[in-house]
Amino acid sequence: MVNITAADVNKLRQMTGAGMMDCKKALQENDGDFEKAIDYLRKKGQKLATKRADKDANEGIVLARTNEAKDFAAIFMLNCETDFVAKNDEFVNFSNTLMAKAIEMQPSTIEEFKALDINGRNVEENITEMVGKTGEKMELAHFEVIRAARVFAYNHPGNRLATILGFNTTEGETIDQAGHEVAMQIAAMAPVAVDKDDVPAETINRELEIGKEQARLEGKPEEMLEKIALGKLNKFYKENTLLNQEFVRDSKLSVGEYLKKINKDLTVTSFKRFMLGA
Repeated sequence: MVNITAADVNKLRQMTGAGMMDCKKALQENDGDFEKAIDYLRKKGQKLATKRADKDANEGIVLARTNEAKDFAAIFMLNCETDFVAKNDEFVNFSNTLMAKAIEMQPSTIEEFKALDINGRNVEENITEMVGKTGEKMELAHFEVIRAARVFAYNHPGNRLATILGFNTTEGETIDQAGHEVAMQIAAMAPVAVDKDDVPAETINRELEIGKEQARLEGKPEEMLEKIALGKLNKFYKENTLLNQEFVRDSKLSVGEYLKKINKDLTVTSFKRFMLGA
């Protein structure tokens, strides 16, 4: 059997971030071969991920970022099990490394993102390695991007909530300020769609049925239920679609009206909002 020294164990630990005993065992099992030992630890992480698949991963980090040109924005949620790991510098730095790669390569889907190469391994394999280091289940739960004339990203303090959005134009004297404020509006007010026409049909039908049933229980005449439900639906639009919401900074304006004051043609093309536990 090859003699495994403390220096060897420490070297592997520095290379992988794995625990001392895990590194010692990996080297012993692979006759001191560092590459095989690294593969061993990676396989250990994969088994650990499977072993802990029944555990909840409701903690983690949500990050949003734009490229320098401000025409591409990405947002993702990387889950783990505990707040302790979520706030660990290594986990935060790892998440930022993933985001930097996303901004560099600009993948369109979560599948493309997972396949990106970082240090000779794809994103999914890098996550598996982190599982081996922390002993916690981890999952890349969500990933979305926006491409638009001008994009914005907002990260709420604590990395538990973030948003991205796109504008249809770059024209407007205070457009950067508007982008930041609307991104915070999305974070605070959690709209379900940009405008009325973007609300899914099933959501509209559900709101109408709820409105009718509420009116019926209030004793309203059957022939009035449809009209009352439509009134409630309009209230739903005002409260839950971004352009029709009251602007948080000035309740006399809707978000749409606020944007028109900056540029009559300015509007939001799309937005994404992720929040841990939501």
